[in-house]
Amino acid sequence: MFKSAVRATRPAVFAARASLRPSSSAIRAFSATTRASSGGPPPPQLYGSGGKAGEVPTDVEQATGLERLQLLGELEGVSVFDESALDASRVGTKADPIRVLSYDVERIVGCTGFPADSHDVHWFLLKKDKQARCMECGSVYALDFHGDEHADHHH
Repeated sequence: MFKSAVRATRPAVFAARASLRPSSSAIRAFSATTRASSGGPPPPQLYGSGGKAGEVPTDVEQATGLERLQLLGELEGVSVFDESALDASRVGTKADPIRVLSYDVERIVGCTGFPADSHDVHWFLLKKDKQARCMECGSVYALDFHGDEHADHHH
């Protein structure tokens, strides 16, 4: 008796399911969805075209990510990364440290002393919320953070 009741309701269930399905015109693949354009320039392509079969690819063809961004910048004559020297006209103090521009919460810094080149380069890690001191000359450095506050929170 139960089986006959289930069989009798099957056509009604199938009809209800069909009415709940969206029309085929409303369904499309995510990859076919057009990207909303802000009218600005497109982001730089950070994946190279790769090498052609049977040929050795050039650096520009095979580079990806930040390396490709740097190579494309060099081709345009633009320095993508800040490679300028830090302020070496004074010794940084706790009250007036030498500020180091960074878009990340930490940065590796090299100190050559005051006056410039008075000692070998000493490398140390500089963090956003803490000053760091060169062990050789005593100069104090602080991070001048300009990045996104929540960039390090990946989840």
